[in-house]
Parts: sequence; structure tokens; C-alpha cells
Amino acid sequence: MHTATLPDPQYQPEFYADIVPKRLVAWVIDVGLILGMTLLVVPFTAFVGLFFLPFLYAVIGFVYRVLTIAGGSATLGMRVMSVELRTAAGDRLDLGGAFLHTLGYYLSFAMALVQVASVVLMVTSERGQSLTDMVLGTVMLNRRI
Repeated sequence: MHTATLPDPQYQPEFYADIVPKRLVAWVIDVGLILGMTLLVVPFTAFVGLFFLPFLYAVIGFVYRVLTIAGGSATLGMRVMSVELRTAAGDRLDLGGAFLHTLGYYLSFAMALVQVASVVLMVTSERGQSLTDMVLGTVMLNRRI
């Protein structure tokens, strides 16, 4: 049973106001946090992690995104920007949804054309949805107060 529904962008545009720039700032915040965590982990690998830095960053980032999204439907960057992910029914993402959203995010980042298409969709779609959002039926909303 679903507890909520998504706001209609025609009648409640405040839920979608400035979503794209907020997503960008949240992404920058998250990249900085993940980089910081990665650099903190490197000494514990006897600095061998430096040879695998992109892989180490990707693994830490994946775990960070899944756990923070599952824990509150938003990464720490999203929380700072007062936005959160919701399912098509308006519910918060659970662990499975967070995993799938993060997997879609990583897959789109791995392919430049898919990433460009995702950004174009965010800028042009009524709800500011990325390609991953459209596939999963998720949406980024300004947090309900």
C-alpha cells in the first residue's frame, strides 16, 4: 500500500522548482565528500590504494550513495540542498531502490552519450528527471516541509 503520491508539476510546481541546479550542487558536494572519504581510506591500504584510486573512489562512492539514499532517500549533498528522491508512488527509496538508482547512475556515467542524454532529459523534462529516474520511475523533489 502506497502512502503518498507524486505532486503534479502543473498544479504544484514548487516541488520541482530549481531541481536541476540543486541536483548539480548536491552532486558537487557528494563528489567532495566521496573524495575526502577516499583520501582517508588510502593510508589504511598502506598507500597501495593510490594505484587503484579511481576504482577505490568508485566503490566508496557506490556504497556511500546506496547507504545514504536508503537511509533517507537522499545523499548528504541532496539533504544540504533540501531535495530527495521519491518512487513513482511518492514513497522514499528503500535499499533495493537505492541500489538500482545508484547502479543506473554509475551506468550512465560510464557512457558519455547516455550521460549527455540524461542531462538533456533533466533540463527538458517536466519533472527534471534523469534517464535513470525515467527508467525507474523515480523523481527528485524539493523536500516536503
